Amino acid sequence: MDLSTGLPFWLVKNGLPYDYPQLDNDINCEVIILGGGITAAINAFILIEAGIPCVLIEKRSIGLGSTIATTALLQYQIDTPLSTLIELRGERHAKKAYCLCAESIDTLAKISKKVGYDDFERKSSLYFASYKKDVAMLKKEYELHTSLGLDIQYWDENTVKEKMGFSAPAALYSNHSAQIDAYKLCHLIFQYCIKKGLKIYDRSEIVDIQHSKSGVALKSIQGHKLKCNKLIYATGFEVVYLIDKNIVQLQSTWAIVSQQIEHQKEFWYQNCLIWESKEAYLYLRTTADKRIMLGGRDEETNNPKIRQAKLALKTRQLADDFAKLFPKLRFQPEFSWSGTFGVTKDGLPYIGHYAPKPNGLFSLGFGGNGITFSVIAAEIIRDILFKKANPNEAIFAFDR
Repeated sequence: MDLSTGLPFWLVKNGLPYDYPQLDNDINCEVIILGGGITAAINAFILIEAGIPCVLIEKRSIGLGSTIATTALLQYQIDTPLSTLIELRGERHAKKAYCLCAESIDTLAKISKKVGYDDFERKSSLYFASYKKDVAMLKKEYELHTSLGLDIQYWDENTVKEKMGFSAPAALYSNHSAQIDAYKLCHLIFQYCIKKGLKIYDRSEIVDIQHSKSGVALKSIQGHKLKCNKLIYATGFEVVYLIDKNIVQLQSTWAIVSQQIEHQKEFWYQNCLIWESKEAYLYLRTTADKRIMLGGRDEETNNPKIRQAKLALKTRQLADDFAKLFPKLRFQPEFSWSGTFGVTKDGLPYIGHYAPKPNGLFSLGFGGNGITFSVIAAEIIRDILFKKANPNEAIFAFDR
């Protein structure tokens, strides 16, 4: 599956920073992780730190799946508003999911520090109402988030105009977000884990997987045989072909990055993350080297030919979207690409056991919070491997 199209900024910025070997032998081990992106990296880190030996297998070069395409806005808010999630999943599970996302950002900060990633940036986040009809929802969200003890402010139309310079009927301004370069962090996590004993093989596609009550048997495209007691699927969207139920709708999003804008330290209020309430929402952030990154214009397609054909149009449209918000800021696109993302019925990921795949465990961080969901998944999977009950597993279970 082609997960991205175009020229992702992170690949140009970082290149291929490390080399990893291709699988050249049979393997018999305790745990195998399938996947080589940020989700697999976070899972590997949590397990290695817990003393669980792992082998990781990736069919591409490390990080060149969805990780290279993510804009990596880290927010505790998920794509489904808390008020809506309460209606879908009940108050206890909905509120807990939001709290877990907030906690995961703190965990990511600790992981970044431990592996030597210095570009983890704490950020505020602005969530603005796209339409007047969304104001009531934002007010309800403000009350709910405040009840969880989260640091959040409600801004009326005048405050939005005063602080941000553009017009919106209302907004929520929160102080528990962050931004990263997920591709760079992914590699640094893997380098840390290799020193702790993790074995990584990339460019090593698995072409056959057999689950049984005694373990899992795999075969690589090169003909090597692998056996493990537990297999962790951290392969993202490609795993949908192995699931016999409709758990996610795959879509496409587009992103662009400006040329460097060296004369300004602050492009807008505190260079906060920005997103909005409508579907196919616009999302914005800055980069460490003084660029502006934005994305959106999502469509319900996962066809790479369609994504490529629309790249130039989407680049112009996104640049126009930015100009409407910040007409005084000159935005000259330098990089543009599109990527795959998944939408679930409640905006939450799927984590843990899936009955038709015995001894398989799934870390599927679908949605706009894939990275924070990956932290939650890794902690749940760690507890499963230790045969320790984790009450959060039910929130993200396949049978929900």
